[in-house]
Amino acid sequence: MRTEHRPSPAVARPNPWQWLRYAFGGRLPRRLSAWVLADTTGPGWARRHLSRSVVQLMPLVVLCMFVPVGTAYRLTAALGGLLVGLMYSLALMVETTEHRVAKAGYPAGTAARLREERAERARTARVEQRHPYRVGGAGSFD
Repeated sequence: MRTEHRPSPAVARPNPWQWLRYAFGGRLPRRLSAWVLADTTGPGWARRHLSRSVVQLMPLVVLCMFVPVGTAYRLTAALGGLLVGLMYSLALMVETTEHRVAKAGYPAGTAARLREERAERARTARVEQRHPYRVGGAGSFD
């Protein structure tokens, strides 16, 4: 079984400007590669992806506020644009995070593999918690 790459607590984090660039799809310095992997595979990775998507969509929402029409139209356009953008972001979430990991220097498929391994460990832990006496295969007791 492959071991999961877990950065130590001392892993370098991007500064706010680097994070903003990263949120808009920019590449981070090589020394932050471990952080990128943890960001795209750790618990809460989908929430962080959606946060980056909201940051990407904010300029559109702000621009909608300056269109010379009624307030209701501006708010509807801003909210509609935000919702459609988030829908596309959700649809492409796995591919987008995989692309971020590849730009950080990891082989294609690394993020998906690590997330699947983490999910499998969580499933195994839940089964062991429900059936603490089941040690071997199906139906075997020690």
